[in-house]
Amino acid sequence: MSAAFNRTRLIAVLLAGLLCLGANGPFLGGTVARVVDGDTLVVQLTSGRIRVRLYGIDAPEHDQPGGAEATAALQSLVGRSPVQLEVIGQDRYARMVARVIRGGLDVNSEMVREGYAWVYRNYLQPQDRSWCELERQARRLRRGLWAQPGAIPPWDFRHHTQGPPIPPCP
Repeated sequence: MSAAFNRTRLIAVLLAGLLCLGANGPFLGGTVARVVDGDTLVVQLTSGRIRVRLYGIDAPEHDQPGGAEATAALQSLVGRSPVQLEVIGQDRYARMVARVIRGGLDVNSEMVREGYAWVYRNYLQPQDRSWCELERQARRLRRGLWAQPGAIPPWDFRHHTQGPPIPPCP
């Protein structure tokens, strides 16, 4: 075997260990370093730390009712565990937007199912429309932030507005 072939093969093996291509996009492996709030993590990758915004959900802000509970719920789901990140894109704050998988559990949809986050309707991809049913069930069963009436969507709270009724999920 040639040295060039071995070098190419080594690079391919190393890249495969760092980045795996899944059915929906690239996956990165890392370890949760810190939970910032109910929809943002800091993840340690082999290349360094990165801020990750959980795709498709919006959790209450720190100073919003339910914010501390949403942060605690995310902390209980991921702790400082190894996670897989299915990269969706990057937001305007230069955070990676990703689906977070811990031990086979889709953390993003679990936050909705447990009632600690809204489905972020503006950014939901068609294959994730089932999350709307998870939100409806959480509301009906009064889980998480739905235990108290009058939950304000984070997008209204951030802009100090009482917007129109929450748009229905697609």
